[in-house]
Formats: sequence, structure tokens, C-alpha cells
Amino acid sequence: MNILVTGANGQLGSEIKELSLSYPNFRFFFEDSKSLDITNADLVDNFIEKYKIDRVINCAAYTNVDKAEEALEEAEKVNVFGVENLVNSIKSRGGKLIHISTDYVFNGESFLPYKEEDNIAPLGVYGITKRRGEEVVESSSIEAIIIRTSWLYSTYGNNFMKTMIRLGEEKESLNVVYDQIGTPTYARDLAKVCLHIISLDRKIDRDSKIYHFSNEGVTSWYDFAKAIMEFGNLPCAINPIESKEYKTLAKRPHYSVLNKQKVKNDFTIEVPYWRDSLKECILNIKQVK
Repeated sequence: MNILVTGANGQLGSEIKELSLSYPNFRFFFEDSKSLDITNADLVDNFIEKYKIDRVINCAAYTNVDKAEEALEEAEKVNVFGVENLVNSIKSRGGKLIHISTDYVFNGESFLPYKEEDNIAPLGVYGITKRRGEEVVESSSIEAIIIRTSWLYSTYGNNFMKTMIRLGEEKESLNVVYDQIGTPTYARDLAKVCLHIISLDRKIDRDSKIYHFSNEGVTSWYDFAKAIMEFGNLPCAINPIESKEYKTLAKRPHYSVLNKQKVKNDFTIEVPYWRDSLKECILNIKQVK
């Protein structure tokens, strides 16, 4: 089986690359925007045909939430048209797709964990373009799965956890919002799920394409930051503030906890608790250092 992983140098793509060594029967192609521009339909067609790609894990995305508010066309190119190109190309080969999406398709006004079928109401350009990408996949006839995730972090790339560690080593105290509630996701745990689904190679129900995945539990960005300092043995104090005290271009959902029962039932997976995964990730960073 030939598997294309786009966005290969990002957090999730990098974790999949590391874990791929445990799948010697699969042939992986790890491509970033420089080696394969998914916004160019001809390049995507040629690549998928040349290397006879059977499966695609699309980790590529425009993810700068604030910058997207002033860069709609750039976000659209990757989050919508790039997805369209992948869908059309893999369709011609009868292949399958796993497409990664986001909790930002919700407005955060719920008080219960979001289910896959709950109403969509993105608050900003990033969420809007990611939802439009989902619609491309949903409306296609290919066998595809959309996995929405939240608060992604990893030893790779740029993310909240690594920023907190860096600032925690530099500063005596930090202010972090406490009124945005969700669940962190260790990219390695999500990578394991993607590879597990690929390895099952089951027929995908075209009427049941969307799944939710994050780690288990519920927390705030404030509590997340506190746990990072705890596991990182950093003395930096974390002070709780309201979102209105931390101005951003894009509005964030106040509540974006994802209900994961469907993915747990359909693919028989166990989901680690967020604090356990965070502790493991920070331990991995320390070992690298």
C-alpha cells in the first residue's frame, strides 16, 4: 500500500513519520508544501499517478488562526482548494483519504461535548475555510474520513506547549486565559489513530465520514499551562485572566470539548488522559535535550 502524508513537516505529519517505522509493509511518501504543493492540481494529479498512491493522510493546513483573518485567499488555497485537489486525484485511483480538521468549526456556545452531527458555526476565517474543506470531502463519492481535533501539541513544530516551556524558562510569571475550555491533543496519539485506521483498511461508510478525536478530559488554557510548568519542573507562575484581557484578531470558541464516543466505538481505540499524554511528551523533550 502506498500512502501519501501531506504537511509532513508539521506536528502531526512528523509524528506519523516517526511511527511509520512500525509499518514496514506500507510505503510512505512524506511531502511538505515545498515538495508537493497541494494547491496545484496538476502537481497533485501527477504525483498520485506516478507513485500509485492508494491512501492519503492530509495533515496540510493553513493554521495561523489570527493571520487568517487578514489572509482569506491564502487560507482558502490550502484549506479548501488543496483539499479539493487531493479528493479529485485520489478519486481517479479509487483510493481513500483521512482529512484532519478542527474544533474551530464550532462556535463554542455549547455546554456539552460536541458530537459529530452538532450544528456548525465557525467564528473566524480559519474555522470557515476548514469547514469548507470538510464539505468538499463530505460531498465527494470517495471513501474518506474527517477527523476533527483540538489544541494540538507535539515535540515537533510550533505549539502552545513549547511556547509555554520557552517562556517558562525566561519569565517569572505568565498570564493565561482561563475561560476557554477544551482538551489538548498529543499529536502522537492522533498519529496512532490515523495509522490504526489505515492499517484496518476497512470499507468506509460514505454516510458516516466525520469523527472527533482529542485526548480524554477537560481543561482550560490556564490549567494546561499550569500542568506544563508542573511536568517541566519550571518555577514560572501562571496567572488566570479572562479572554477579554488577551486581545486576538480571531475570536476563539469558549468551549470546544469534543465527544469521542463514535471513534472509540467504531475503531475500538483507547484514548489517553490529557495529563498522561502531556507528561509523556514533555519527558520526550527532556530526553532529546
